[in-house]
Amino acid sequence: MQPLAELLRPKSLDDVIGQRHLIANGAPLANLIKNSKLQSMILWGPPGVGKTTLANIIMSSFDCYSIKLSAVFSGVKDIKDALEQAEQNALGLFDKPTVLFVDEIHRFNKAQQDAFLHHLEEGKIILIGATTENPSFEINNALLSRMQVYVLENLSSSDLQLLLTKALNSLAKVKLTSEAGQLLIDLSDGDARRLLNLLELVANSSTDLSEIDAATIAQIVPKNIQRFDKGGEEFYNQISALHKSVRGSNPDAALYWFGRMLSSGAEPLYLGRRLLRMAWEDIGFADTNAVTVVNNALQTYERLGSPEGEIALAGAVIYLAVTNKSNALELAYGRLKEFMQTASSAPVPIHLRNAPTKLMTELGYGREYKYAHDFPHRYVPNEQYFPDDMSPVSFYQPGEQGFEQRIRERLDFLASLDKASR
Repeated sequence: MQPLAELLRPKSLDDVIGQRHLIANGAPLANLIKNSKLQSMILWGPPGVGKTTLANIIMSSFDCYSIKLSAVFSGVKDIKDALEQAEQNALGLFDKPTVLFVDEIHRFNKAQQDAFLHHLEEGKIILIGATTENPSFEINNALLSRMQVYVLENLSSSDLQLLLTKALNSLAKVKLTSEAGQLLIDLSDGDARRLLNLLELVANSSTDLSEIDAATIAQIVPKNIQRFDKGGEEFYNQISALHKSVRGSNPDAALYWFGRMLSSGAEPLYLGRRLLRMAWEDIGFADTNAVTVVNNALQTYERLGSPEGEIALAGAVIYLAVTNKSNALELAYGRLKEFMQTASSAPVPIHLRNAPTKLMTELGYGREYKYAHDFPHRYVPNEQYFPDDMSPVSFYQPGEQGFEQRIRERLDFLASLDKASR
């Protein structure tokens, strides 16, 4: 028996649930079919949102010779065979255009993707690729420039409700309470195939199909099924969301992203290291305790492990989110790196040089150096610390948050001493 997801796979655009921005009247894919304008394209979106379905519908809407490959199961020989078929067709074998559909196209390496380029350029194939990964990173630029990218979105709760109703109509004996249905929708995470697979799992596992409740589903369905692709785009999107929530001083949102990543399988120590970066990058000297808090949380986790040590990391998330913010340190380092790209190798001023030998002492190394601790306020007004022929450069410009306000006041005071001594 076919899986429920295959039995309910749409055969036309009218049957497709969701993706109205692409398939509604006047939308790009609807117009493509209406105007009989077949083109090479990339269908990009998360799992279970209809990429393969739309590719099949598009191909069936045209009089074409279709070839299907899966990058998961296909190798070099399969690619070669497909392109040879396209070559033969170009010579008049079927007298119709060749459409090559490649599912999970991002799984092909650069050389494998390059194999399609020549045939695409010469019009021997129309290439349709489906991918869950960002084409900007995973598809060769030369290939990508010759293809239109269409972005598919997660299905909404209302979309999934429509699909669930349709699925239950095909499973006449299965009844769900409204709470159970909503739980399945929530667990599906915008993924139609996941919804149908979960429903099928529940139906096959439950002894009483008269009315399945939420408690029954909670017992059957795996607890941790949130979408999380370690090392993929979604992984870095969630890291970005955590970082920006901390930077934006929203502790609840920061905790949400932290908890979501943890529950989906992210490595706690990796998250801790990212928090340490945030402490330096977005807080800096506005709160000199921030780095200490994160380091202590990391040490706590290393000693206790999960789940106890995760509390310490959660505490660090909250602390970073609510404390004073400053990117003055990051900006200072950025200015420094930019400056050093064109800076010359100017010699160290002689009064700042070290004199470990008699010869260096005789040459005057360090002779006119003024020891700051011997002066009022432990400061030598207008002392030269940059190279002789170099004007002073201001890299670090403290902000007005937390401890940096005191740093600013200190630097302003020292500047007044310089001015008074001139």
